Amino acid sequence: MMAEKPYACGVGPAFDVVGGKWKAVILWELNAGPVRFGELKRRVVGVTEKMLIQQLRELERDSLITREVFSQVPPRVDYALTSWGATLNAALAPVADWGEAYARTMGRYPGAAS
Repeated sequence: MMAEKPYACGVGPAFDVVGGKWKAVILWELNAGPVRFGELKRRVVGVTEKMLIQQLRELERDSLITREVFSQVPPRVDYALTSWGATLNAALAPVADWGEAYARTMGRYPGAAS
């Protein structure tokens, strides 16, 4: 969990756990259900393997995702949202809608008019 520190409002702890370039995207990609590491790497375009591993560890530490290891060959590891991760994704939905509208307007979204 996060180290204890005082916050002036709820935005602080929210951004502490989801801040950075990749965490919100990773959480969003887990919205539909458990995802294996390789599939998550393909979905989160541009993230390096090292960074994805680091971000997944931090999200797991902050109780937003779970990591389930299956004893099989080849090895299989699934990542899934916890109940906290699901509630955070519900809060991210309007942000995603806003981001899509903004990116389309700025011509930075696939299929957007230039």
